[in-house]
Amino acid sequence: MQELILYDAARKYFLLLGTVAFFLLYFINAWFGRFAPENPSSILYVNGIRSWILMELVSPTSFITTILRTTKTPTKNPAVADTLSPRAKLMIALFLTHYLNRALISPLRSPSRSKAHISVPICGMLFNIINGYLMATYLASADAQLYMDRLPASIWYGGVATWAVGFAGNVIHDEILMNIRRKAKSRSKETASASKGEHYAIPHGLLFDYVTFPNYLCEWIEWLGFAVASAPLPALPSVSRLSASSLLVLPSPEHAFWPTLTPPYLFVVMELLTMFPRAYKGHLWYHDKFGDSYPKQRKIVIPFLL
Repeated sequence: MQELILYDAARKYFLLLGTVAFFLLYFINAWFGRFAPENPSSILYVNGIRSWILMELVSPTSFITTILRTTKTPTKNPAVADTLSPRAKLMIALFLTHYLNRALISPLRSPSRSKAHISVPICGMLFNIINGYLMATYLASADAQLYMDRLPASIWYGGVATWAVGFAGNVIHDEILMNIRRKAKSRSKETASASKGEHYAIPHGLLFDYVTFPNYLCEWIEWLGFAVASAPLPALPSVSRLSASSLLVLPSPEHAFWPTLTPPYLFVVMELLTMFPRAYKGHLWYHDKFGDSYPKQRKIVIPFLL
């Protein structure tokens, strides 16, 4: 019962924090990347690559710890391989694959990264602790495994394939951005430039020809595919369940907040809430920095629409 209360409370307040962040990020820029000062001198700004690795490693750590804890046998021995269904194991592997790239491969291959205000990795670690816990708790549950095992093969494989397409697209478009930094770093060495700031240029190729942030779009596609393959589509809650009072007061476990909103779909919602405001502000930043040189036909994140 205590575990159920914790799980429901985490789902509910995770969504509440994401909703607050959605509106807050329209007024306050998260101080990292293009929105960080060019040469910050404050001790509150930390190394961009190291802080990113630390922040992102929190998610798989929380995830693995929760998986091992919730799948222990009565003899207290971890038995993940013996208690999880094959489909659940694959979804776990997909989650960890994403974070292997996000937390280690991608930042270690990056030629440079702007310093980040310390509040950014702190908020990121909070997000990742909760999300890792929720995703692991759900995937290890009997209900999730029963749902996945009964899901028609066409839908399950379709969701996994969608995850793979989104993951590949995210990696490829991030590589285009890193190539811009590599070229700028190479030119700086050749000219003995003393500039320590990040170099930004207009990216081109693939979905960059249509939107400013295709890497964001691909990540949303990735996690939507993950959700399709692992969880039932949530039913829309009644207005009363999403009222201010129901958000701020935790219902009893028998009347859990939005019970059909499972962590895989909650993660998709959270990504939209926290990433779209930054994409919008970033789109304006590109127009302001490059003026008429920036392609006017590019949308923010969804080709031809948004």
